[in-house]
This record gives sequence, structure tokens and C-alpha cells, in this order.
Amino acid sequence: MMPPRKRILLLGLLLSMSLVGCSSEEPKISAELNQSAVLVGQLPYNPLQWKVISSAIDPVNSTMATLYGNDIAVGYARTNAQHDYPAGSVLSLVTWTQTEDARWFGAKIPAKVKSVEFVTVVEAAPAQHSYTYQLFAGSPLKMLSTEQSLAPNQQMASLLSQRAAVMP
Repeated sequence: MMPPRKRILLLGLLLSMSLVGCSSEEPKISAELNQSAVLVGQLPYNPLQWKVISSAIDPVNSTMATLYGNDIAVGYARTNAQHDYPAGSVLSLVTWTQTEDARWFGAKIPAKVKSVEFVTVVEAAPAQHSYTYQLFAGSPLKMLSTEQSLAPNQQMASLLSQRAAVMP
């Protein structure tokens, strides 16, 4: 058994060590928005206000992409395995280049917007759809191409065929 005087001395030593250990100043990291990933330009919609359908990372090209949809498209994608979206559906694939995250070792975050693609489904005739594809790129984003057809082209089919990610 330790004498009371030694106990008090040991307790005082432990207390002073704990106070010294808490006195160092940690560098403060301010929270900031990732301004380089913002969509700037003349877009028909702001897909960042929609819900996510799926996402992908391309390590070869160092890009990341997110497929967004309006309420009609998201509702359909989450309840159907088919790819025949109803009229009124709008999907948008936003692709960014990647950059290292300064706050999390090994993580990558979106950097500059590479492109924004839209597929819009409208009713052309009873039980027949028409599809519009639009591609935007550059800084600020500008329309590079647009195409309308009764059947999805290759780019449209690629966006329409992506399955919804399972989310909790």
C-alpha cells in the first residue's frame, strides 16, 4: 500500500501532465465549399438539386461522374429494372476531374467540371417517346451538341441503361 503523501504527489503529477497535454494549439482547418466543382454556365436545369441515381469513378482518366435525375426519373429508376423511362423524365450525367482531398489522406474529390449531359424523355405520340440529348462542356459550360430522335442514340442509351444504386 502506498503512503497517502505519495498518492497525493502521484495524483498531482498525473493531473499536471494531463493539463500540459491539453494545452497545445491544434491547427484550425476552416470549412469551405469546393468552388471548383460548381456548375457554371447556361444549363437547362441544375442537376445538383436533383437526387442521385448512381455514380462512377474512372481511375484511368482520373474522373468521377454522378448520374442525377428529376423526381420522375428517380422514382422510375428506383422501382424498375427496365430502361424505358416515362415521359417527363430528365437524367443528367455530371463528370468531374478528380483532385486529392487535402483533409483526408488518400481521398479524391471532384475538381473541375469536365462535362454535363442531359437526356430528356417526352411523349411524341400516344405510347411513343422522343429523346433529346444535350452535351455541355467548357468553362463556363456551353452547349456543344444536341440531338433529338425517336430512339435513343448511343450516348442516350448509355445514360438510360445505368441501374440505380441501392441506397439505405
